[in-house]
Amino acid sequence: MFRVGYGYDSHRFEEGRPLMLGGVHIPHPAGLRGHSDADVLIHAVIDALLGAAALGDIGSHFPDTDEKWRGADSARLLEAVAKEIADAGYAVSNIDATVICEAPKLRPHVDEIRKRLAALLGIEVSQVSVKGKTNEKMDDVGAGIGIEAHCVALLEMRK
Repeated sequence: MFRVGYGYDSHRFEEGRPLMLGGVHIPHPAGLRGHSDADVLIHAVIDALLGAAALGDIGSHFPDTDEKWRGADSARLLEAVAKEIADAGYAVSNIDATVICEAPKLRPHVDEIRKRLAALLGIEVSQVSVKGKTNEKMDDVGAGIGIEAHCVALLEMRK
């Protein structure tokens, strides 16, 4: 049996923070504002995985009202979710993610991000797709105020 999940997240830029995308530090003048490290890509992946397994969402597992998660490394959160998915009897078949921002350009970092996400999920790089898009200067993302990410995950029930 296969299960499909969809995840979405967005965060505004904030100066003085590192920019983390997919567990990789991306050189940029500003990072993203959030309770954790605000890794918008990992947050979308987490929601897609949890949605596919019908296990809630990122906020139910790592609420921003809990100081325990302040400044949390989202890579560690993804590892915890990957374990929960496996414990529920699922294997990750693939993830397909799109990051939307005007800057920074993601193409130079996509291979490293794919490798990092694959390692965190315990899957092959060939099972991870990450694409960077702009919003053609439309809306807040297009104005460079922040970044959004979308992700689809496919899980397969292990026998």
